Amino acid sequence: MTNKPINEEEPEIIYIPDEEGNEEEFEVIMRFEVDGSDKKYMMLVPVPTTNDEEESDEVYAFRYEEEGDDLQLFTIDDEEEWNIVEETFNTLMDEMDGQEEEEEEVIK
Repeated sequence: MTNKPINEEEPEIIYIPDEEGNEEEFEVIMRFEVDGSDKKYMMLVPVPTTNDEEESDEVYAFRYEEEGDDLQLFTIDDEEEWNIVEETFNTLMDEMDGQEEEEEEVIK
């Protein structure tokens, strides 16, 4: 399992059209590959707009493929694949939380 940390200072932003063709802005919070698979996944959160009263807790998962500068996103429709992605994401988030706690203890 590999993950690619995203630079917190300069978030990676992508635009995805909604059903009406309006482009919505999303921040990439994580990219990873699942062991034993050549599939790549990314986790996105909506970028809050000035009209939003509070940040959304929604996280969206997509399988993606890159060819040069082109990025193609694919929805995850298979329940088994979704379960693997969800488990991997939760494991990586737990690892990141553990690392942050260790860093905070060192700072104290």
